[in-house]
Amino acid sequence: YRDWWLGGKGSRPDRATAEATLRRYMPELVDVHGELVGLAGDDDTAAAMLTLWNPPPFIVACSQAVVPDRDTGEPVLLRNYDYDPRLFEATVYRSRWSGRRVLGTGDCLWGLVDGVNDAGLALSLTFGGRRAVGEGFGIPVVIRYVLEVAGDVAEGVEVLGHVPHQLSYNVTLCDRSGAVATVFIAPDRPARVTDLRAITNHPESVEWPEHASWVRSVERLELLCELEASGADDRSTVAAMLSPPLLARRWSEGFATLFTAAYRPATGRLDYRWPDRRVPLRLDEPVPTEFSVELDDPDGA
Repeated sequence: YRDWWLGGKGSRPDRATAEATLRRYMPELVDVHGELVGLAGDDDTAAAMLTLWNPPPFIVACSQAVVPDRDTGEPVLLRNYDYDPRLFEATVYRSRWSGRRVLGTGDCLWGLVDGVNDAGLALSLTFGGRRAVGEGFGIPVVIRYVLEVAGDVAEGVEVLGHVPHQLSYNVTLCDRSGAVATVFIAPDRPARVTDLRAITNHPESVEWPEHASWVRSVERLELLCELEASGADDRSTVAAMLSPPLLARRWSEGFATLFTAAYRPATGRLDYRWPDRRVPLRLDEPVPTEFSVELDDPDGA
């Protein structure tokens, strides 16, 4: 992470600036950040990096949708995480750093790319398919922050609306009541809140055609919308997410589906899925110390 932080284009913020910005926008995370910095030896570079204020930009792909559980009807947030496997942190967090227990997929040492909390809120992200870069936080710490302070979709949407974002992302939230929102966040325009239940890697219209074509964003969204229109439930949608075109396997290009996740906020459950493997986890139970999954990799990357 030090090499990534220092090697990115442009200058990185100094510790004082980064910590002041974290204190301004995410005061509830300041104490935890301080503990993490202490574990890192009170290092100035680590302190700045851990705020994720103006980091080197990074892009993921991903698909996500909210569908009903076939047996119970409870909302299920499904997502494919598409990323370069050589950059994947491969951590799962079950934490209680505030008044809430949080479970999710880790990134950037303490951030999350998706997760659920014990208030009954789940959310995940996809890249928003826009070139704009601005002054703002890297998305993993934003996802962490929402889950630490928000208890439902409305509160989560409010948080997303006032935190500055470095890049454009599409964040889908659902809660145990069945409320759903997809929020288009960006560095150069206000957050736009929608009731969309499925999203891939562009806003409501394609703004970066080259990227959309590369990751087949339109084709993947069309399939998710077809599934929604047909009344697909969690099982049929998971099956689709574990097959092309939603399942990506372009390893050498850094565009591969590393896992499918199913979040059930009403019961605090998370199931990680692969074509031949399932790992069930719960907020109220310890997670395994480690587990291994062998991904098919025809490129040998």
